[in-house]
Amino acid sequence: MPALFELLIEEKEASVRAVLGHFVFVYLHPYMDGNGRMGRFLMNVMLASGGYPWTVITLSNRKKYMEALEKASVEQDISTFAEFIAKLVKEGLEGKPAPNIPDE
Repeated sequence: MPALFELLIEEKEASVRAVLGHFVFVYLHPYMDGNGRMGRFLMNVMLASGGYPWTVITLSNRKKYMEALEKASVEQDISTFAEFIAKLVKEGLEGKPAPNIPDE
């Protein structure tokens, strides 16, 4: 975890911090449960620090999200994951509404 924090402190661009921070946190898998949720929360905090919109990874995007994370991990190629997140952020910047939260 110290290496993650050092990486994030050195990176000036919020979008790069968000993608790297999310991926590395999930890759390290520091907790028994909740790593994905915490990784997405940290990603959004880092995006917000740069003025980017809160970005939700919907259930309908889950397969692409998991495949991009897997590729980044196995093939050591983060570009697909970065492009996936960039597309969602761009949609938010263009005003695409966040998904509705269903009533219980």
